[in-house]
Amino acid sequence: MFDFYRIAAAVPQVRVADAAYNTDQILAKMEEVYGYQPAVIAFPELAVSGYSCQDLFFQSTLLREVTLGLSRILAATDGHESAVIVGAPVAIEGQLYNAAYVMMDGKLLGVTVKTFLPNYSEFYEKRWFNSADDLPVRDMFLSDLGISYDTEEVEDYSVPVGNCLIYNLDGKLRFGVEICEDLWAPIPPSSVMTLAGAELIVNISASNELIAKREYRKNLVKQTSASEVCEYLYVSAGSGESTQDVIFSGHSLVAENGAVLNENRDYIASDYLLVADMDLGKIRSERIRMKSFGDAAAHYRGLTARCRTITEAAEKLPESNGEYYILQKHPFIPTSRKHLEKRCSDIFDMQVGGLAKRLEVTGSRPVVGVSGGMDSTLALLVAAKALQKLGRPSEDLIAITMPAFGTSSRTYENSLILIKSLGTTPVIIDIKEACIRHLQDLMHDCETKDLTYENTQARERTQVLMDYANMHGGLVVGTGDLSELALGWCTYNGDHMAMYGVNGSIPKTLVRWMIDTVAETGIFPDSTVVLRDILDTPISPELLPPDENGQITQKTEDSVGPYELHDFFLFYTLRYGYSPSKINFLANRAFEKDYDRETILKWQKMFTHRFFSQQFKRSCLPDGVKVGSVAMSPRGDWRMPSDACAANWLAELDLLEA
Repeated sequence: MFDFYRIAAAVPQVRVADAAYNTDQILAKMEEVYGYQPAVIAFPELAVSGYSCQDLFFQSTLLREVTLGLSRILAATDGHESAVIVGAPVAIEGQLYNAAYVMMDGKLLGVTVKTFLPNYSEFYEKRWFNSADDLPVRDMFLSDLGISYDTEEVEDYSVPVGNCLIYNLDGKLRFGVEICEDLWAPIPPSSVMTLAGAELIVNISASNELIAKREYRKNLVKQTSASEVCEYLYVSAGSGESTQDVIFSGHSLVAENGAVLNENRDYIASDYLLVADMDLGKIRSERIRMKSFGDAAAHYRGLTARCRTITEAAEKLPESNGEYYILQKHPFIPTSRKHLEKRCSDIFDMQVGGLAKRLEVTGSRPVVGVSGGMDSTLALLVAAKALQKLGRPSEDLIAITMPAFGTSSRTYENSLILIKSLGTTPVIIDIKEACIRHLQDLMHDCETKDLTYENTQARERTQVLMDYANMHGGLVVGTGDLSELALGWCTYNGDHMAMYGVNGSIPKTLVRWMIDTVAETGIFPDSTVVLRDILDTPISPELLPPDENGQITQKTEDSVGPYELHDFFLFYTLRYGYSPSKINFLANRAFEKDYDRETILKWQKMFTHRFFSQQFKRSCLPDGVKVGSVAMSPRGDWRMPSDACAANWLAELDLLEA
């Protein structure tokens, strides 16, 4: 469903050189994992024999028992459209090879052979095995491999043998297999296979454990999945292997384009399953967007021509509902506090660096309109820090607060306190009378609280900021954030406009944490108390009058919907180009405890409508620093026609109501 497929790493108990016992353990694990309905199941390197057999690999007794075990495993796959990958030695024309057998529904699809053999320290694989480059054949008959069903006669057939084999399961899933040391090579087989179309790489391994090696291995798998734009399933031999000189940890993990989806917890482990859902839609989207991937495929066409694709009918290949896919409902926000503070600090430094450069080049003073809300607060903090970075006095900061019809006493007082705490003097320009005069010129009754009534205030504020900047050698710093730009929740040529925008690529859900981090880290110690109160203030444009107690009556999220939902819609629309129905599916999973399905669909429709209809505002944005992979600058990150039609997207959402 929606390109989700389940994959599993299975690490059974092992007795070195006891193929019959190991086969029993593999079969038990297969029976257990079939209940999860995975598309791919992977066992460790040389799992049937055990990895650490050493010179016992030369014993005909061991090799005979291995083929008997493989026959039993092949028979057990009958009736199951899950690809099973299991490691075992294979003898071909008088030479021994380290191989991965790929089976499905009672058929041996292929035998992938290890290319790069370690020959150092405690691993002397070249003593026992040959490289895939030495293979004298490209295909072998099942009978020549010594494999058959124990209980019945089966038709003999040809089986592909080699490295760089790509298994294409009915066009739904394309995967390749490499074995342990292959991953450590400068150009691993996986690089060739992914450029040739493989979306999933499975590495069956027997990697020993050393201090710090687990983290190194994890980073290697993550980086490989990122550089190859693929899913990567890594499964390693467990602690049942011989500990004569080394210990094996059974380290397994799943990575997706640079991110770890799942990893076993125990440092030294065996006898377990690791299950994860992968999102192939994400990989396919990334490859379409990442032109260097396509360029590399063309550049290395000579290498990829070595790959062979084995196409297998798999009409019943299990699709997943994404239950085992880790989904963040706040995709812009790291889950751990430590990573969150680091990200916010880094983003703040990027904002400061961008604005400081612009101020240095222009020789201008930063001019910020301060409302007492979060967006203008963050922009003001960035401007103050930029002046510090340039060694300029805090008095160079021009902070203007412009109370009007909707300004509450709380936000007004907070804006003054904040400005003073940063070492400058607030400029107070009450715009109520100017707005009234303008409305009267328009023959507006000033009582009708319509869009003109609201936008008059926004445009008057921008005019004041621009003209005041002209008077004092200033540069207007924009305060609008990414979420507002996505929704077009800004007044054209009002708060939509500035001379430099510092918040333009920061979503609303992250703005709050940016301010919180500034408060926590004590960058401006005199501002901590007021920053805490600003964070507790409801989000509001404050364009409608407050109540009789001076409290905010106009709350943005009452009108436009929860920003956490809109940021979720925005992330998956821009970052991966997902369909509305897939985004809705993910949103219902992520927010199942927060909103009902009708509420999510309602706000997704609003997001979709506004996202399309408000592009004209984004087409003329001021410069502003890009801080993340999702941004909407018309000069590079998001180029969309202002008159694009949303009909197909909205029609897909309408179908979800049926």
